[in-house]
Amino acid sequence: MKNEGPLAFWKGIVFAWGREGSYASIKLGAYAPVRDAIGAGGPDAPVSLKFLAGAITGGAGSLVGNPFDVCKTLAQANSGKSLPLSTLVGNLYRDQGIAGFYRGLQANIGRACVLNATKMGVYDMAKGYVTSLSGWDRKDPRTVFCSGMVSGFFMTCTVAPWDMIRTKLMNQPTDKKIYDGFIDCLVKTVKEGGVTSLWRGFIPIWARFAPTSTIQLLTIETLYSYFGFKSI
Repeated sequence: MKNEGPLAFWKGIVFAWGREGSYASIKLGAYAPVRDAIGAGGPDAPVSLKFLAGAITGGAGSLVGNPFDVCKTLAQANSGKSLPLSTLVGNLYRDQGIAGFYRGLQANIGRACVLNATKMGVYDMAKGYVTSLSGWDRKDPRTVFCSGMVSGFFMTCTVAPWDMIRTKLMNQPTDKKIYDGFIDCLVKTVKEGGVTSLWRGFIPIWARFAPTSTIQLLTIETLYSYFGFKSI
């Protein structure tokens, strides 16, 4: 903030909008249809199928949103004056071609599968517990809020290591390669800081996940209700 001012906190906001518009729309909007399609929509459906539905939609959304993720990470890591969007995208394409927009894809899809499986699976189960303990309806905003907060915590536990590896892979300079893929980055990270370093920044990640997931879930549940779709 001292060097770049308060606007530095919003670096890469345009790419973040693009990512959420693609990735989040698929991972949230497609969850219920996919869950029901694989037979996990009933109250007695296996938990594993709910997690599978979340993993499928999360992985699909990540594949679409990866280019936005790469550009967002580069924009946020750039020190000094922010580069114009055209310059940042142009430099990446010049140095690495189309493949540059999909670097870190393996880690990103893995992260998205784990994240959305945890998010939607835990959220779906938490709603059952909250409704049985409180008597609230599954569509009640209080049910959604409490379940979303629980989901946010468990998301942080499972996703923090993937976040660490994905960010390191995507944050490599456009003109050189530091890590030779996901496994290489994981091994080097553990060698440098130990296993616990994979959960570095746990509190800030939770502080981001909990409110974000709760707002997203409240929004999607409201839209489902408005358009007459079955609640998650």
